[in-house]
Amino acid sequence: MPATVYILCTITALICCVLLFRGYRQAHARLLFWSALCFAALTLQNLFLFLDVIIFPQLDLSLFRLSFSLLAVLFLLYGLIWKDK
Repeated sequence: MPATVYILCTITALICCVLLFRGYRQAHARLLFWSALCFAALTLQNLFLFLDVIIFPQLDLSLFRLSFSLLAVLFLLYGLIWKDK
């Protein structure tokens, strides 16, 4: 059951990423771009969570998971602070 939840979370983050990139292509709003990058990093974070807990339980991939989480927050924070347009 946990594997299903991890996969569904990864797919959901990927769908959000794709939809945000599509919205950015149409509207050219920079916040959509940075939000899409945030969800791309969250997709990778969820993928590494699945790999860490389900596929490779003997390895510790928490550094990769936390790095992608930090990157996602930094993307969104930069997009929210950036006042250029």
